[in-house]
Amino acid sequence: MTDLKEDVTTGRKLVKTMNKTGRAKGFSRGIEEIQLTVTVVIPESGDLNWGGIEGAKITQYPLNSSGKRVSYLDCFSTQAGAQYTVDNEAKRDITMNALRRVEE
Repeated sequence: MTDLKEDVTTGRKLVKTMNKTGRAKGFSRGIEEIQLTVTVVIPESGDLNWGGIEGAKITQYPLNSSGKRVSYLDCFSTQAGAQYTVDNEAKRDITMNALRRVEE
């Protein structure tokens, strides 16, 4: 894995109400969504079925020894694509969703 990007959608939405001030009154709570974008190098021999991943665990280790690991649990892939660069390097971009994020 060469890149990992996390996007969290909080699920909150602005509630627009009819009032004399002409401003929004508050917000509603929704369901949080965790989306991961992962870039991996395609191996020379044999490739995985990246589009069929279900129930996976991705762990991000800290850069220093005092940090905590972050794990994304019950990951499943929603998109998988290929990318080729000028340096003759083949990569795959996988878009995944995770059901939980845990700091260990």
